[in-house]
Amino acid sequence: MAAQIPTEALKELKVAEGTQPAGQAGNSANGHAEDAHDGEDSEDEAEEPSTTGAAKKKKKRKPKKKKKAPTSQTEPPRVMVSQLFPNKTYPKGEEVEYLNDNAYRTTNEEKRHLDNLNSEFLADYREAAEVHRQVRQYAQKVIKPGQTLTEIAETIEDSVRALTGHQGLEEGDAHIAGMGFPCGLSLNHCAAHYTPNAGNKMVLQQNDVMKVDFGVHVNGKIVDSAFTMAFEPKYDNLLQAVREATNAGVREAGIDARVGEIGGVIQEVMESFEVEIDGTTYPVKSIRNLTGHTILPYSIHGTKAVPIVKSNDQTKMEEGDVFAIETFGSTGNGYVRDDGEVSHYAKVGDVQHVDLRLSSAKALLNVINKNFGTLPFCRRYLDRLGQEKYLLGLNSLVQNDIVEAYPPLCDKKGSYTAQYEHTILIRPTVKEVISRGEDY
Repeated sequence: MAAQIPTEALKELKVAEGTQPAGQAGNSANGHAEDAHDGEDSEDEAEEPSTTGAAKKKKKRKPKKKKKAPTSQTEPPRVMVSQLFPNKTYPKGEEVEYLNDNAYRTTNEEKRHLDNLNSEFLADYREAAEVHRQVRQYAQKVIKPGQTLTEIAETIEDSVRALTGHQGLEEGDAHIAGMGFPCGLSLNHCAAHYTPNAGNKMVLQQNDVMKVDFGVHVNGKIVDSAFTMAFEPKYDNLLQAVREATNAGVREAGIDARVGEIGGVIQEVMESFEVEIDGTTYPVKSIRNLTGHTILPYSIHGTKAVPIVKSNDQTKMEEGDVFAIETFGSTGNGYVRDDGEVSHYAKVGDVQHVDLRLSSAKALLNVINKNFGTLPFCRRYLDRLGQEKYLLGLNSLVQNDIVEAYPPLCDKKGSYTAQYEHTILIRPTVKEVISRGEDY
């Protein structure tokens, strides 16, 4: 989920000139209930009368077969990831050893001990990452032009909830695990923060470029990862530019890396590409007022940002940080503005007590606190919980700075934007690209 540079801060940001070339649900409870009878489940010794009146025969029923644990995922994904990986043995992400002054960390006993202390943290993150991989890989197979954005979003979100085992309909359930933030489906010149509200009839077209950005969380550990889908080869260079720029940012990230310098590398890679669309050649530009960001427990946007253009920001990445490295490329101005109907919201984490006059706002805030906390949500999530006529109360919460609204972020109309994103853990011993998969 994209972080945006405040307009005031953007004015003070020194931006280098970029080159612009010319041309997944089984319930184990049932299994345990059956196991209690397995092996000694004889019929109440059904008696058969003997022709001699002698001893009666006992006829035993064959033991019931135990249900086998699932070993593979279904389509659509509905098997909980925790069933596929017993004892929390989830796959690791891509582990990259530190270099130069930090090379000692890989074998250092103290650093390895610190890593071992984080076993629960890593298990939660790896579970969330595996859910993300399985869901997105299924989504990439089944998403086709002609589907509505609502169908696509629900395909992804229903799968995430099934694979984490938390449907989010009971009070507080979504706070345990499930969606880390709403599934963004931003088309063409819209770069981020668009998901359909109730009644949306928008249909994915053959000529569209769609950014698919969704988060998965387990106990507040959020994996934020995104990719772009296009169905026409004319957009290939645009997608390649952004994918390679994101990978460059991931490579440069690590302990003591300065975020402004990472932004410079991202920009250099991004803007070395151009794309020809319908006879016109466009330079691919980094969207300068969008950034990557740190991720905190139950908070998608932390305190540090990773620009995607060169800047003088000397902030360092540090041991224990979790970063979302995301880049956006555009054939337009390389600058986004708020545009369109809001769908994404999140409760502000450090909000002070506010006396709310509207009873609807008070009631809605109670729903938000119990179900989402500071995790982002959208209007469709409130609809799922049975909330009605909540817009007045929601707007009141926004106006009182209790809830933050995230409008869609768009470049100029007629342009095309793309996005790729990975979550990385700056561990004591290695950098782990937790969201890495075979797809990207």
